[in-house]
Amino acid sequence: MQFLIKLKTILPFRILIIVITFLYCFVYLTMKPISKFDIIDTKFIGVIEDIKEKDNKVQIVLKSKEKLLINYYLDGEEKFEYDLGDKILVIGKLNTPSNNTNFNLFNYKKYLLSKKINYQVDALEVSLVKSNTNFIYVLKNMLIEKIEKLDNKTYLRAFILGDTSQIPDKIKKSYQTNGISHLFSVSGMHVSFISGILFFILRRFNKKTKNIIIIPILFFLAFLVNFSPSVMRTILMIVLILVNRFLNLNIKTFDLFIILICLFLIYNPYYIYNTGFLYSFIITGFLIYYKDTLKSKNYILNVLKISLIAFLSGMPITMYNSFEINFLSPFLNLLFVPLVTFIIFPLSFLTLIFPTLTPVHLFFINIMESISLFFGDINILKFTFAKPHLIIILFYYIVIITILKNKKYLVILLGILIIHTNASKFKFNYNVTFLDVGQGDSLLLELPYDKGNILIDTGGTFTLSSNYISNNTIIPYLKSLGIKSLKYLIVTHGDYDHMGEAINLVNNFKVEKVIFNCGEFNDLEKELIKVLDKKKIKYYSCIKELNIDNNKLYFLNNKLYDNENDNSNVIYTELNNYKFLFMGDAGIEVEEDLIEKYKLQDIDVLKVGHHGSKTSSGKEFINEINPKYSIISVGKNNRYGHPNKEVLDNLKESKIYRTDKDGGVMFKIKNNILQIETCIS
Repeated sequence: MQFLIKLKTILPFRILIIVITFLYCFVYLTMKPISKFDIIDTKFIGVIEDIKEKDNKVQIVLKSKEKLLINYYLDGEEKFEYDLGDKILVIGKLNTPSNNTNFNLFNYKKYLLSKKINYQVDALEVSLVKSNTNFIYVLKNMLIEKIEKLDNKTYLRAFILGDTSQIPDKIKKSYQTNGISHLFSVSGMHVSFISGILFFILRRFNKKTKNIIIIPILFFLAFLVNFSPSVMRTILMIVLILVNRFLNLNIKTFDLFIILICLFLIYNPYYIYNTGFLYSFIITGFLIYYKDTLKSKNYILNVLKISLIAFLSGMPITMYNSFEINFLSPFLNLLFVPLVTFIIFPLSFLTLIFPTLTPVHLFFINIMESISLFFGDINILKFTFAKPHLIIILFYYIVIITILKNKKYLVILLGILIIHTNASKFKFNYNVTFLDVGQGDSLLLELPYDKGNILIDTGGTFTLSSNYISNNTIIPYLKSLGIKSLKYLIVTHGDYDHMGEAINLVNNFKVEKVIFNCGEFNDLEKELIKVLDKKKIKYYSCIKELNIDNNKLYFLNNKLYDNENDNSNVIYTELNNYKFLFMGDAGIEVEEDLIEKYKLQDIDVLKVGHHGSKTSSGKEFINEINPKYSIISVGKNNRYGHPNKEVLDNLKESKIYRTDKDGGVMFKIKNNILQIETCIS
């Protein structure tokens, strides 16, 4: 104990508890998560904590021996008839949530761990064990039932239940782009607003009575939004402040806040992977620390200061997760914060009590959505930033803290931002990355110093929602590298699994030119050409070579065949004397013609044709080109049985990488040495 007292006198209190918490988290995160379930378990009994339905999929958070995420697909006209609080039996298969399978992108496994969920269950059967009798679940079910009957239910679910899943994707994207998405889920701001109203209503009561009434109400609000970190942060902060006053501890508000952060991280170190937690705590911490600068009597000036502090403190998190900053957002908050805080948010509660106010609520929602969509299309102040290293993030915060103390250092931040947004111009490596796009193809070729970025194919699948791959994989990955445009989009051929995402990519990312294969255009290619013509993007077909900054791509397949696969663009290039061959979906007949026409020997990296199908990668061809590394772009557990065993045998002399097992695969030529990284180690 004396040692701790001495240590406290040597180290400031804040630093001491931060260091202890950091060390605890570091050790905890290096350990494998421990579950109370065994992977072979197939029966799970628990209470339903949360339900989300979309199309025919029901996602349930089940409180059992530990939390489980249940995925259940409804059959035909089947309806999910269970409520929150019901105890159910689930029969299904446990599976471990996947890490990100492409570099730099969202890690679903860590996100679920931040919610204390170790496993998902693919449910085959769901049956009732016992109906809910818990009073608070009864109240929540009644509330949900009432919300579902109203025309403005989308935003009532967002503001009252913290569920933004029903907001249309296009509108939600505009909120994210404009930096105002924090306003559309229940957060600390909303809790503060509600607690302020409650304190005003109960102003005639003594402090003890007010606290006894208000604290349980706030915890019920937390229950409604499934105890989200941002809500719990505000409520527990209120509790700590009240305890601090009651016991006359005289602990500073910022120190209470540091204690609260540490308690959260000790409870669950995986919170550091929860973006909502990071935004909530970091932005709030900055606002508390710099609260003295927010004492202006001018409301607009105060809101602007709050917006700027929130924007600056949240900027490194946004860079790390979204790779794009909209510098309009602090000014847009001047408009949206009052609109949501004083009109739309209060109306959400009022329309629940007085449904006749629904048209008024919808009127303001329509205005808000229209304004957001309008500004979401303005790109003049949107800048792409490569995903920063954690050391760079720390450096950003040092600079931001310095600026908030002395504005003259703002020029340093501007200089760093200019360098960062042009980071791709400082890369001196050749990178070839094979993306995991499921059962499809997509690969990115990056030339040094941003001299040219070439995407070969986009992938595409009918089994996922429209444009899922381009919106959630390709475009975010490009932005994470600081890439602002593609010099070329090369479509090897017109099959959906190779170009199904091309139209959405062209509509949402700058593409300078497009290259098609030989042969007649099919319907999918014709649809893309309509978009290219509208956007005045040049396109070519059946070319023989491309010259890009002293680098050449040779298109080897100019002969016409009687099927789309064999008409695939087959591309050969040498990067720093390393030989790359990309086969598209070309089959054995094409391979035989290539052997006759070209001397393709000792290929360093082969993109295997047609996902490892038996129609490609004939033994004679593989023996001739003798690849050192072979990449098979293939979907996990695909229905075609790719890759074929015979093909794998043909390739056995090479090192085989598969996107279904290795995720994204990157070949980096650094100092004339070929380095290989896989996303799944």
